[in-house]
Amino acid sequence: MAAASPLRNLEDEVLCSICLDYLREPVTIDCGHVFCYHCIIKVCESSRQPLYCSLCKTAFKKENIRHVWQMASLVENIWRMKVDEERQPREERLPEQRAEKLCGRHLEKLHYYCKDDQQMLCVMCRESPEHRHHTAVLLEKAAQPYRGKILNHLKILKGDRDRIHNFQSTGEDEIQALLTKLQDHRHDIVSVFEQGHQFLREREQYLLDLLVGLEHELTEGRSSHITKGSEEKIRLGTLISELEKKVQQPALELLQVRDQLYCINLLLKVQYPRKKFWMEKPVSPAIKKRAEEFSDKFLSLEKGLKGFHGKEMVRIILNSQTANGYLSVSPNGKSMIFTGLWMNKYQRGQRFDPEPAVLGSKGFTWGKVYWEVKVDRIWWGAEEKETVKYRGGTRGVFGSSYLDGFLGITDRYRSPVCRNESEELEEEWSQENGIWPKFCLVGVARESVVRRGSLTFTPEEGFWTLQLSSAGVCVCANAEPFQVLSYCPRQIGIALDYEGGKVTFTNTRTQDIIYEFSPSFTGRIFPFLWLNCMRSRLTLRP
Repeated sequence: MAAASPLRNLEDEVLCSICLDYLREPVTIDCGHVFCYHCIIKVCESSRQPLYCSLCKTAFKKENIRHVWQMASLVENIWRMKVDEERQPREERLPEQRAEKLCGRHLEKLHYYCKDDQQMLCVMCRESPEHRHHTAVLLEKAAQPYRGKILNHLKILKGDRDRIHNFQSTGEDEIQALLTKLQDHRHDIVSVFEQGHQFLREREQYLLDLLVGLEHELTEGRSSHITKGSEEKIRLGTLISELEKKVQQPALELLQVRDQLYCINLLLKVQYPRKKFWMEKPVSPAIKKRAEEFSDKFLSLEKGLKGFHGKEMVRIILNSQTANGYLSVSPNGKSMIFTGLWMNKYQRGQRFDPEPAVLGSKGFTWGKVYWEVKVDRIWWGAEEKETVKYRGGTRGVFGSSYLDGFLGITDRYRSPVCRNESEELEEEWSQENGIWPKFCLVGVARESVVRRGSLTFTPEEGFWTLQLSSAGVCVCANAEPFQVLSYCPRQIGIALDYEGGKVTFTNTRTQDIIYEFSPSFTGRIFPFLWLNCMRSRLTLRP
């Protein structure tokens, strides 16, 4: 700035205050101020008498205007210095001069914007004849509309950026939650299949051990059979040799002893009582029966494994908020009992009333799923007989006692054999509500079923159920259920095929199909249980 200041100061001294440009034909007036000749003449022609200096307002006369030739020479020299400075390369200029954008004509800082010529002006350009009558505003004011547009776009872009950030954050949270859920599913899959593998390994070992026992007994039986046959053949050989000797004797010797034939007959009866060894069976009936039982077990296993193909065994829990007030749902949601006493203080819109029913917590709108319901009740008389037959005869590979251990479920419910207060309370509740207490319903129901008042559990009303009682199993296909089994299995398998439109009920012990509905489903389908028998429990598995 030290080198630039003298030139700037000299420029200020040789500028005309009227045209704000370099003095051209400089002249002086009475007060001593210098102006361009043409500028001061215009002032004289346009102004009335008296004339005043535009700088100090001192009166002057037109005839006293005089040329200042020395000033003209000075102005020319200063202009040449300015031209030489403009020709200087930008890299050689001072940093302040390079950073600051100056007027190319006057090397002054730009302050104005000419709207007519759309140019940026310095103070001297603003007062020059070229732009004096144009509309000029400060640079900041001229840039304000553009700045406003940029700010509007900036606001929109920042809003988009914030929305993208929020969307990205929300998406990341959703993805993380889904990844966590998938990790849980991975753990559940490993756990479920490990249980299945353990179940199959145990069943495999059980069947192999049973097979080894049968083979051992058959081997021992075969050895005993061979030994007995050999002994019989040796004994018979001895008798045959003795009799052959007798038959070779002469007739005189045979007739010498009166009772010799009697002695021979007695000998045969003593030494060979004719046990008829060939009439004995090589395999005992007990072993044959056990071998047949083993075949039944294998067929049951094969049938059970085929039954699991194409369907997913799901873990179902009960929705306590839909349970009738007389029902008590376990804390884990896996079982329920009928109490006969109103357990819930508050009514909810989704609760069944007065029907003692409950829905599962999970509904289905697609796929094939499977679950089981175990029934515990002391009045299953027909089932007890069937169970005795089952224990003494064929034991299913998927028997409930084995599944109890496999699934880790223990039945701690023990019902009293004698009549007690709860039994009397059951009969009182039955008489009060006018329904037969000795049965329960298992199956599925639509989410939209009516839950208030007395209901008809038919497919038309959105229920596909079986009625279980001590008299057997009945199908609730219409207003009057019809019987399909004379006994009631302890455990019922329920297979739901949503797309195929099927609800299949099976006996989990024998894997026999009890009944199959073929509806056309709409809406969400939920597991459904109904129970009004005290000292009873319905348990979901797995």
